[in-house]
Amino acid sequence: MKKFSFLFLAFLIISCNEKQHDLIVKGNIKDLKKGTIYLKKANDTVLVTVDSLVINGNSQFELHSDLESPEVFFLYLDKNSSEEDRITFFADKGITEINSTLKNFVFDAKINGSDQQKVLEEYNTIISRMNNRNLDLIKEHFVAQKNNDTAKVRALKKESDNALKRKYLYTVNFALNNTDSEVAPYLALSEIYNARVKFLDTINNNLTPKVKKSKYGKELQLYIDKIKTSKK
Repeated sequence: MKKFSFLFLAFLIISCNEKQHDLIVKGNIKDLKKGTIYLKKANDTVLVTVDSLVINGNSQFELHSDLESPEVFFLYLDKNSSEEDRITFFADKGITEINSTLKNFVFDAKINGSDQQKVLEEYNTIISRMNNRNLDLIKEHFVAQKNNDTAKVRALKKESDNALKRKYLYTVNFALNNTDSEVAPYLALSEIYNARVKFLDTINNNLTPKVKKSKYGKELQLYIDKIKTSKK
């Protein structure tokens, strides 16, 4: 009986000493033999490493972080070369699983985790098409300038300006349609921070109470207050 009590007490002590992680990021990088994986997040304007793991033979990984509210994290892969790739994802408390390949670390990434990540992926699907068209416009503009085609340059400039407006309006509308997600204030801060303050205000005023209390909800309020104060 005493032996059983001792073992039970030892189990309780070990369990209490084990740190309970808010966020667990785990997965597999196919064909990765050696390298280092870093879990990072933004602290003000600086990226800080919250956890890391040296890979030596086993391509599976598990990283951890504290997390007060849903937040964007970055999974970096240092392949012991001059290249350094990163995967951006929106994490919430619990487990986020990321599987990818060594060859196409970013593009092959499959992320399964938070509801916020699903919302962000929906936004990125459309915005990537807009960004691709913008790259085409830049190339066409360069060729037109090289050929001294001033009419073409003016037309492309107008199309580029309209494309930027469409991107802004799409982001505003997307945020307004997802005011119950922390992705809304995040997009306002990261994608349209230099938009008219009335757009940012509209997004901010429509956020749900839960989102307003989140990391990005608080940051958006502070950012808007700062803009308004500077204009007084």
